[in-house]
Amino acid sequence: MFGVPRRFKWVAASLTALCLSVSTGVAAGDPYPAFPPDQNQLPQLPAEPPLYDLLPIPVPDEDPWYADPADLAAYEPGQIIRTRTVQTRILGIPFPVDTKQLLYRSNDVHNNPIATATSVITPGIPWLGGPRPVVSFQEAIDSTDSSCNPSYTLQTGTMKESLLAQYWLMQGFALNVPDFDGKFNTFNTFDEGKMVLDSLRAMKNDATLGLAESGIALYGYSGGGSGSIRAAELRKIYAPDVRLLGTAIGGTPGDLQLQARYATMQQPGLTGISNFTMWLGFAGLSREFPEVFDAKKLLTEEGQRILQDVQSRCVYTIALTGMYRPISDYYQPGKTLESIPEVMRVLKEQSLGQQIPDSPLFWWHGMWDELIPPSVVLPVVDEYWNRGADLRFYTMPLPEHITSAVAGWPPAVAWTSAVLRGLPPGPRFKADFRIPGSPGLPGS
Repeated sequence: MFGVPRRFKWVAASLTALCLSVSTGVAAGDPYPAFPPDQNQLPQLPAEPPLYDLLPIPVPDEDPWYADPADLAAYEPGQIIRTRTVQTRILGIPFPVDTKQLLYRSNDVHNNPIATATSVITPGIPWLGGPRPVVSFQEAIDSTDSSCNPSYTLQTGTMKESLLAQYWLMQGFALNVPDFDGKFNTFNTFDEGKMVLDSLRAMKNDATLGLAESGIALYGYSGGGSGSIRAAELRKIYAPDVRLLGTAIGGTPGDLQLQARYATMQQPGLTGISNFTMWLGFAGLSREFPEVFDAKKLLTEEGQRILQDVQSRCVYTIALTGMYRPISDYYQPGKTLESIPEVMRVLKEQSLGQQIPDSPLFWWHGMWDELIPPSVVLPVVDEYWNRGADLRFYTMPLPEHITSAVAGWPPAVAWTSAVLRGLPPGPRFKADFRIPGSPGLPGS
């Protein structure tokens, strides 16, 4: 269907982008030298969806299995629309598990009916002594195209967190892996929590899975933690029929107003990578609040072109496009996010802490996180703690967002595995250490 020239063209463009280097001068004694000195110097990068077009598995936009039924509003939240069995792959290699995908009805942030998918993965390891426990694994999707969602990347073997998920499978637990950003790919809004909870309802509603009475734990880091903790917050009022034994998250934004302020500034050194999160956030929020996040009213023509460019990408090239490129450099004269009351209202309403989870929590965050600084997380942690959340929180004495993800993952696996086996979650604690003597350190 696609010829060799297109394939070579994509590869050549990728190699050109990856090999590009930028030389900068750093003054002696600068503690946090900026890099690059002005703006992101990368050219427009090829996007991931065209690569997926080369694979034999159709992308969701071209796969009729994902189509909404004409009577979608007649379905109940969590009701199954259709199912299928698919082959799960890791790095393209078939993985010996049973994977059933469920298309189900959920609700968007405005309570309009939507359809999205989840993948329920069951290992061949027998489970004795009761219903098989389930880990609902929320991957950090952080993307603007449905071909980046796990229901597709699990089939192609390109799900970026699949190597982490396998360690629950090795214990015999089942995995629920929802497309919790929906087919329209929202970002950091409370419909993420609805889609997680409705995926669990759908899982319970499929009698062939045998998971209706299973204990459930939620896991997610960064954007995956956003879907997980929002599900934990909404459970009592939105899905009291879903029983959660615990939620483990890390590296997750708390106060979106503070996060937006941080991610729109010129940031030195490694911290300048954080600028991409606001381009991603604006793209996702504009799909649910188009009249509020209106690029034509807020951004210059060049800013609108950049935003359009990130509208159909996966997280890696969104990051490379938006890092060291603060969106504030593309505001129209006199315009800022903070100058628009409706923008700040939406960010406040979609921030964590609207409800307090009524199930145990395990939460960690890096002491220096260049993407999501503790300063945007700790106010919500304090709110949870003061309002009596069953919380275990600690800051890890590590730099960098991905480093903290890897280091925090083993204790998260141990804790979720324990609560799924019926062990107590442990005492509450709040070990929110700050970096001593460095109040102005970027990312702190």
